[in-house]
Amino acid sequence: MSQSAIKDRPTPAPVPPQGGLSGRSLPRLAPLGFANLSIGLGVGVSMAAGWESRVQWGLISALLFVVISYIATSIVENRRQAKDRLATSVVWVCFILAVIPLLSLAWVTISKGVKVLDGYFLSHSMSGVLDADTGGGVYHALIGTIEQVLIATVIAAPIGLLTAIYLVEYGSGKLAKAVTFFVDVMTGIPSIVAALFILATWNLMLGFGPSGFAGALALAILMMPVVVRSTEEMLKLVPNELREASLALGIPKWRTILKVVLPTAIGGITTGIMLAVARIAGETAPVLLLVFGTKLINNNPFEGAQSSLPLYVYEQYAVGTDAAVDRAWAAALVLIAFVMILNLVARGIARWKAPKTGR
Repeated sequence: MSQSAIKDRPTPAPVPPQGGLSGRSLPRLAPLGFANLSIGLGVGVSMAAGWESRVQWGLISALLFVVISYIATSIVENRRQAKDRLATSVVWVCFILAVIPLLSLAWVTISKGVKVLDGYFLSHSMSGVLDADTGGGVYHALIGTIEQVLIATVIAAPIGLLTAIYLVEYGSGKLAKAVTFFVDVMTGIPSIVAALFILATWNLMLGFGPSGFAGALALAILMMPVVVRSTEEMLKLVPNELREASLALGIPKWRTILKVVLPTAIGGITTGIMLAVARIAGETAPVLLLVFGTKLINNNPFEGAQSSLPLYVYEQYAVGTDAAVDRAWAAALVLIAFVMILNLVARGIARWKAPKTGR
């Protein structure tokens, strides 16, 4: 066919889109408008139905937001964009539903905890103060929590780290499978079971009395499987090419692990350890059974009863008076701040020790 014939051929008419892009799109602020409309309709429907629970209002508004977003996008744009908007709306609704309880918890704890939280509260114990009276502080419980968590970390972190290294770098066969099985079982052990185990062995069989160290042993049992699992996953993320390059240079395997694998994964390992610390910092059962609690300051974790922040919160809230409840909320706020500081420190260490990539 000649070039002139090709040029003379009529151009086919464009096929109108069917289920494709329509050329129209919703404004960027449309989701905000959908949200306001959904909230108004949700509140109106709930009040008309006689529902007084704000939780019901929120759930109905969330459902209406998803439905309105899908219908409006289907009409204005097309079905494909409507499905995308539907998925996005569901993600946003789930995110908001997850954040609301967290913000509510933080707001209630802060608003109730700041009533008595001051320098005096942090630097004094409950020695000589009746639970029903005002005054007193949380110093003895804070010292107990720091010492018990520190001892548990010193015990559990090295054992968990070495166990994870064995499973990833050396483990194979029945022994590795058995270790993995028992780690999975230990992950689901309730704290009261770990406390009863230490009570039966350390306190009753060996004859030791209540102490912060006994509580730390139970906390270490709870902490170890978390450290093993998090460290194991971080070590698996290290590329095998780094190991192979190191071994190809004649470096022994133990030195490859020490100088190549661990420095590469140290950020994630540190974060995992801090998550395990946050897991045990709020445990009450081991302290209640093994440490007993006291109003006095006991800086020796190896002898005598100690207190801790979770146990202090439980004891003060159980008293029921206004002064005791205020102290309980303030101690809960101190515990949250303690865990938050540990997580911030972990993030700082992870960012500081993270491998630097060239630009």
